[in-house]
Amino acid sequence: MASLTIENYVKEIYKLTQTEGVSASTGRLAEGLHVAPGTVTSMLKTLQDAGLADYIPYEGAQLTEAGMILALRVLRRHRLIELFLVRTLELSWDEVHEEAENMEHSVSDLLVDKIEEYLDFPDVDPHGDPIPKSDGSVAAAQSVSLTSLDVGHSFRIVRVMEQTSEFLRYLSNHGIGIDSAGQIDQKSPSAGTMQVSWSEGQTVLSLDAADKLRVVCEPST
Repeated sequence: MASLTIENYVKEIYKLTQTEGVSASTGRLAEGLHVAPGTVTSMLKTLQDAGLADYIPYEGAQLTEAGMILALRVLRRHRLIELFLVRTLELSWDEVHEEAENMEHSVSDLLVDKIEEYLDFPDVDPHGDPIPKSDGSVAAAQSVSLTSLDVGHSFRIVRVMEQTSEFLRYLSNHGIGIDSAGQIDQKSPSAGTMQVSWSEGQTVLSLDAADKLRVVCEPST
């Protein structure tokens, strides 16, 4: 059985390579896991020896097939636990991440399968992240960054890429969540902002915040 540390590393490598499309660098892993770069380097060598990752110094790490299988198992546990906590205990989407981090290493695959069945085989977690299936398959993303759309485009939010409690509370305080529909009124690259209309009113978002929102286009009204 993989240790908690190994599971955390393969999960972080998977997320970085999926979102950035390149090898997971030592610096980005250190930032994501809140450890020193030297610690990351040592652990990547351990993962390589275990056949879970291919590591090239100064370039970064990619998961092997075995590492990918393990990462998807951990993500499956994490995302199903998050959704279970939201639906059954009514925790908010900014509360469940840390709880799932603590629980994901201690639940069995059997229990996770039962949770999935209880939740009626959901496709995504509370933040819109796809939930890997028991066979290791995961749905391909069909969304784009909100910043990629032009003024006048209508959209619906389907995924939030940053899941810190602070950012999720910021969105909630502005009435923004999964399935929120809006339209881009203004974009100002020089000011680094965009203005969006929602059914509840208007919001000015920084382009940095908007880039963390994944959306699908909707017919304009």
